[in-house]
Amino acid sequence: MYPVIRLIAQLVKHRKDPPMPVTGTHVSHHMCLPWDIDIWMELNNGRTLTLYDLGRTSAAQRAGLVRVLRKNRWGLTMAGASVRYRRRIRTFERIEMRSRLAWWDDRFFYVEQSMWKKNGECANHIIYRSAVTSKAGIVAPHSVVDAIDPSTVKPEAPAWISAWIEADAKRPWPPMQE
Repeated sequence: MYPVIRLIAQLVKHRKDPPMPVTGTHVSHHMCLPWDIDIWMELNNGRTLTLYDLGRTSAAQRAGLVRVLRKNRWGLTMAGASVRYRRRIRTFERIEMRSRLAWWDDRFFYVEQSMWKKNGECANHIIYRSAVTSKAGIVAPHSVVDAIDPSTVKPEAPAWISAWIEADAKRPWPPMQE
C-alpha cells in the first residue's frame, strides 16, 4: 500500500522550507518502519523506491515543479531507473535522503537520490529518468525548466549519467522472448 499519510506529512513538513533552485539538493529525513521491511529484516527494495518518491515529491514542491505541473495540467512519469544498494537499513533506523535534479536532455530529466545512515555511510543511490507529460506527449525539459525559472543554467552532463544513458540505449526493447 502506498504511504499516502507519509507523503502528506513530508509535503506539510517541507511546505514552508525556502524555495530551492531547480538544480538544488533537497534533504529529508525518514525512518524505516516495520511495514517497510522484507523477510530479511531490512528495508525492502520496493519500499526503498517508494521512500524515494517522498523525497522527490518534496524536492519538486520546493523547486516549483508541482506549481508548474498543476498550472499547465502536466503529469510526471518515470522512464527508467538504476539503483545501487550498499548498506542495510533496519527497522526504526533513521536515514537522511538527498534528492536533486542532476541533468536533463531533450526528452528526459535525470534525478539523483541517495540515502545516508547516521554514521555517514551511503546505504543506496539511484538515478531516475523522468519525463513531464501533457496530452500531446512528452514536454521538452527546457520548457519545463523555463516555466519554473528561466534563469536556470543547465548543468554539464555528469560522465556517469551519460555512460548510463548509453548503456541503457543498448538494452533491447521490447525485451526478447525466449
